[in-house]
Amino acid sequence: MHPKIEMLKSLLGNKISKHISYAGEDTFEVEATDFHEACKIAKEECGFDYYVDCCATDLFTDHKRFKIHHNLVNIADKARVRIATYTEEEHPVVDSVFDLWPAASWNEREQFDMMGIKFKNHPDLRRMFMPEDFEYFPLRKEFPLIGIQGTIEVPEKDPPKEYK
Repeated sequence: MHPKIEMLKSLLGNKISKHISYAGEDTFEVEATDFHEACKIAKEECGFDYYVDCCATDLFTDHKRFKIHHNLVNIADKARVRIATYTEEEHPVVDSVFDLWPAASWNEREQFDMMGIKFKNHPDLRRMFMPEDFEYFPLRKEFPLIGIQGTIEVPEKDPPKEYK
């Protein structure tokens, strides 16, 4: 394990509920209440200064439905880590890390727009792909693959093209 990952693991201590190491990459799962603090420790104490992205997974379960993880890199020491947490379907809310990495803004907005996860203390949490009044979240598993008829206007398909 990379020394910076070991350092982070040591600093997070019992905040880590699960450590996953796969294909040379490490993920630390923490409770939602510890999520922001874990990210702050990763940045300020361990030098994970580059924010790569934020992803969310719809596990489609009754408990801990959504998994959210931030992918972070320590550029100087060439270390990569993910810090992950879960949120419930009823009130899908986690702390924003915008204050630590302003680059998180667009990623968190995308997860809000597509999955319906709210990021507490985000300065501009609004939809970016779907209309503001759209009631659904297209990347949730219950969303139909063909979309919901009549919710947004779909352009007509191009006529078939002939190939020579």
